[in-house]
Amino acid sequence: MQYKITSYSEDETIELAQNIESEKFPNMVICLEGDLGSGKTMFAKAFAAALGITDNITSPTFTIIKEYEGAEMKLFHMDVYRLSDIKQDIGITEYFNKKGVCIIEWADLIEDILPKNRLDIRIKIKDEYTRQFIIKPHGSKYEDLCERVL
Repeated sequence: MQYKITSYSEDETIELAQNIESEKFPNMVICLEGDLGSGKTMFAKAFAAALGITDNITSPTFTIIKEYEGAEMKLFHMDVYRLSDIKQDIGITEYFNKKGVCIIEWADLIEDILPKNRLDIRIKIKDEYTRQFIIKPHGSKYEDLCERVL
């Protein structure tokens, strides 16, 4: 099953991220896909803010992984765009079991090492402000999360 949510503003995108964050759990993995400028980092920023993280969240394009300490759990924010030509695991899978939340931008580039249970979010640009979120849960925890918040 998949869900389609249309966001007509940044505020609605922020609200979606906050709603998903409200159902967070340890070892949660959120895989973001979408073109440049689609809102992947904005979603990550909103999720981080809802976690109580006050640091400036930027896309970790050159560092690949940034760790943030949240009020209840850690956030591991990844941007794997630069790994598109690397066909080996460079330690990313270790983060899936560190009791935090992993948000992975450009996750489709490392699909072969992603956990079976995860939340895939594809963001499509409709116009300057409008985005369509196609959300696909993998596993019962993620299916339950979607039923509760979408």
